This record gives sequence, C-alpha cells and structure tokens, in this order.
Amino acid sequence: MNNTLFDRLFRDAAGQIVIWQPPNLPILIWVSATLLKLVFQTGQVKLVLDLLAFSSLLYWSFLEITQGVNYFRRDLGVVVLPCLLSIQ
Repeated sequence: MNNTLFDRLFRDAAGQIVIWQPPNLPILIWVSATLLKLVFQTGQVKLVLDLLAFSSLLYWSFLEITQGVNYFRRDLGVVVLPCLLSIQ
C-alpha cells in the first residue's frame, strides 16, 4: 500500500477506505433526541432532549478525535467540536 495523502486520509489500519460507518450509539442518541425535539418543543422535556443531543454529539466528536479509524474521521470530529461549542 502506498503512503499517499489519500491513503493516510481515507484508509484504516486494514487498508480499507472508510468514509461512512454504521452509526454508533452517540449518533443514534443524537438523532433520536433531535427528532423528539420536533414533538416536544417546550418545557422540561425539550430541555432534557437538548442536553442529551448536545452531550451525545460532544461525546461522538471526542471519540472521533481520539479513536477515529483514519485522519478523515479524526478531522471530522475536530470540525464538529468547535461548531458544536459555538452553537451552545
């Protein structure tokens, strides 16, 4: 396997190109909480869903930065983290 920029960005340790992975638990929690916020638009339930959505996406970003399978996935976590923190 060549050690090109493309390989370092998009290939994992096994040499497979990885851009998309099946959703992991933090992403599933974020999607679920975000969809539920469409139903519960006011009150304490919305506040809890906001906190749940924010914290699960924050955790996902941390996991990608520290354990991403390639540089693309790690960079994705690095990009999402400041965007997420600037929103809140």
